[in-house]
Amino acid sequence: MKPLDPRLLRYARATRWFLVASVALGTASAVLLVAQATYLASAIAGVVAGGDRDVRPELIGLALVTLGRAVLAWAQDTIAHRTGAAVISALRRALLARAVALGPAWLERAGAGNLATLATRGVDALTGYFARYLPVLILAVVVPVLLGARLLAADPLTAVVLVVTVPLIPIFMALVGWYTQSRTRRQFDALSRLSGHFLDVVAGLPTLIVFGRAKAQVATVRRITDDYRRTTLGVLRAAFLSSLVLELLATISVALVAVSIGLRLVEGSLTLEVGLLVLILAPEVYLPLRQVGAQFHASTEGLEAANQVFTVLETPLPSAGSRTGVPVGALTLENVTVRYPGRSEAALDGTSLVVRPGTVTALTGPSGAGKSTVLSVLLGFVPPDAGRVRIGGTDLADLDPSSWRSHLAWVPQRPTLIAGTIAENIRLGRPDATDAEVAAAAADADLGGFALDRTLGEDGSGLSAGERQRVGLARAFLRNAPIVLLDEPTANLDGDSEQRVLAALRRLVEGRTAVVVAHRPALVSLADHVVRMGGVRVA
Repeated sequence: MKPLDPRLLRYARATRWFLVASVALGTASAVLLVAQATYLASAIAGVVAGGDRDVRPELIGLALVTLGRAVLAWAQDTIAHRTGAAVISALRRALLARAVALGPAWLERAGAGNLATLATRGVDALTGYFARYLPVLILAVVVPVLLGARLLAADPLTAVVLVVTVPLIPIFMALVGWYTQSRTRRQFDALSRLSGHFLDVVAGLPTLIVFGRAKAQVATVRRITDDYRRTTLGVLRAAFLSSLVLELLATISVALVAVSIGLRLVEGSLTLEVGLLVLILAPEVYLPLRQVGAQFHASTEGLEAANQVFTVLETPLPSAGSRTGVPVGALTLENVTVRYPGRSEAALDGTSLVVRPGTVTALTGPSGAGKSTVLSVLLGFVPPDAGRVRIGGTDLADLDPSSWRSHLAWVPQRPTLIAGTIAENIRLGRPDATDAEVAAAAADADLGGFALDRTLGEDGSGLSAGERQRVGLARAFLRNAPIVLLDEPTANLDGDSEQRVLAALRRLVEGRTAVVVAHRPALVSLADHVVRMGGVRVA
């Protein structure tokens, strides 16, 4: 685990300015520390020596230097927190943008729960890295060099002791880091599993209750929680033991310096002022290194999360075309084959299909026949392993994905809703739409009687299944795209809700090219052409 991952400099530019500012502030702090020790040693030696020596200049200088160090410490802390917030925000935006670019197929493999944990708790853990670890890491490089130079000029023997003992601390820190790295990775993996599984359980809780499997998940969550607890305690044990080793090593090193100073003071080969200066500065040489060891464990979770973020950011994007002009014509699948990782059978195996402009084509067949996969291929979410998809004779692979999707309106089985007003949820279909256009789309989807400023809860709580589906249809009306893709839009609806959704669907598909995944006869009746899929070639 690298103390400073170079990829932070590439993906978060604020890190560069933070390093420059930290080196400057650390150097200034070290210079003031030498001045503070010099004033303090001189003042104490003057008081002990007695006589008429006036130590007020030293005391005034000591007060000013102490105030300066306090200002520098405040500036360092402020810059660290602001930089941490900026870096976290930049990484989170880059992570989400990359996840969107990689598409739903990648997200399904990676796991929505894992990505949510990484984008929230994982990235937030970088706060400790920037606020506590990285500043002391920079000080651990700057301070020993400057203080060592001052001690070399004051007492070469002490400088020799420092040269021998100081390198031992980084060596032990490296050993501790190697030991801790695997434990931290296991801890973060356990947290990701716990978060992802808990998210899946909560999302599927109604189904689990219906089939009497909710209590069985309690034992699973308890097992994963215990695994996370054990790995966390293992990391804490490593942190406490490593801190003890580093503190013991630094204490023994300072004791060696103190014994040497004491013996030479007794012999009279060293003046009191120089001895005090050495005794004040010697612990300060080890202090940043000890703090690095103490703060290292506060940064490991954030560094592990950042490493996973960089893994996502460096995942190659699927190949995409650049042509922005989308032609008009028939939508054609030619011998399309799709295989999902980890599955022995192909989801689509040599499937051919022609959807003529201005017609409604219904895809029917048993579950697992590949109906939803056809929609995913048309949406560009799943690239075919073999075969081609054409629109008006142009290969879909040659088109810019954003330009192609601007010609599509998609209504899935369960439209995704956000916490916000109904109008805000409808406006997701076209963010720049006016209030009048949103109201017109709501009326077309049979939502005219709803208060569009009504606030919904998370995932659209407060709406029935039929109302949720009509919000999804209102988005499609607002988008006003020439091609409409519908994935069982009447699934799980009662009779009354189904009839209202069907009425809205008739208005939606009129004059448009539509592909509908259908099971219910009422939905099939909307189609001009019906294609039955069952794992065989269709046409």
